[in-house]
Amino acid sequence: MIRVLVVDDEALIRTGFKHILDSADDIEVVAAVPGGQAVRTVRELCPEVVLLDIRMPDVDGLTVLADLRRLPQPPVVAMLTTFDMDEYVATALRSGAAGFLLKDTDPEQLPHLVRTLADGGVVLSSRVTRTVVDGYLDNGPREAAARCVARLTDRERAVLVLIAEGLSNTGIGARMHLSISTVKDHVSAVLSKLEVGSRVQAALLAERAGLLRPPRDMEG
Repeated sequence: MIRVLVVDDEALIRTGFKHILDSADDIEVVAAVPGGQAVRTVRELCPEVVLLDIRMPDVDGLTVLADLRRLPQPPVVAMLTTFDMDEYVATALRSGAAGFLLKDTDPEQLPHLVRTLADGGVVLSSRVTRTVVDGYLDNGPREAAARCVARLTDRERAVLVLIAEGLSNTGIGARMHLSISTVKDHVSAVLSKLEVGSRVQAALLAERAGLLRPPRDMEG
C-alpha cells in the first residue's frame, strides 16, 4: 500500500482527494489535514507521499515543504495549486518538490500520479511544465545546460531522457532492461553530475539542453 497524506486548507478538497485515492486498491490516505498539522502528522504516520497545498491561510505551503525536507526520512511531496502561473512554482521546485499538480487534475489520473510519485517519477501538470520550461525556473542559458549534460555517460544521458519523460524507476528499468537498484544508482549519478537536488530539476535541465523537442508533458 502507498501511504498518502493530503494537506489542504479546504475541507472539501481534502475530502475529495481522500475519496478518490481511497478508491484505489493500492493506495491508503492515512490522513487529510490542514497545513498546521502537516509536519506532526508526517512524523506520526510516516506517509510515503504528501500532496501539499501551496497556499494556505494557517501556514505557508513552502514553509511546510522546507520542514518536511529536513526530516531524517522525508516523504515525496507534490504541491497542489489552483493556479497554472503560480509565482511559487520556481521556489517549490528548487526546494525539492517532486511535482506540481493543479487541483482540477482529472480525478481518474490521481491514483496513477500518486503511484508515479511513490516510484520516484516526475509529475508536473502540462500547463505548469510549459510555464517552467519556457523560463520561469531560472536554469541559465541553454549552452550551460548542454555543458552540464555533456558530463554524463551515454547510459546516464539515456536515463536522464526517461526521467524527463516522467518515467518512474520501474518504468526506466523496464524500458532499459535494468534492475531497480541499477536504475537508482544511475539516477543518483545523474543528479550528482548535474548538480541538482531533484529529478524535477534534472528533467527541466534536460528540456533546456534540448534533449526533448518539443517540450513534453511530464505527467506519468
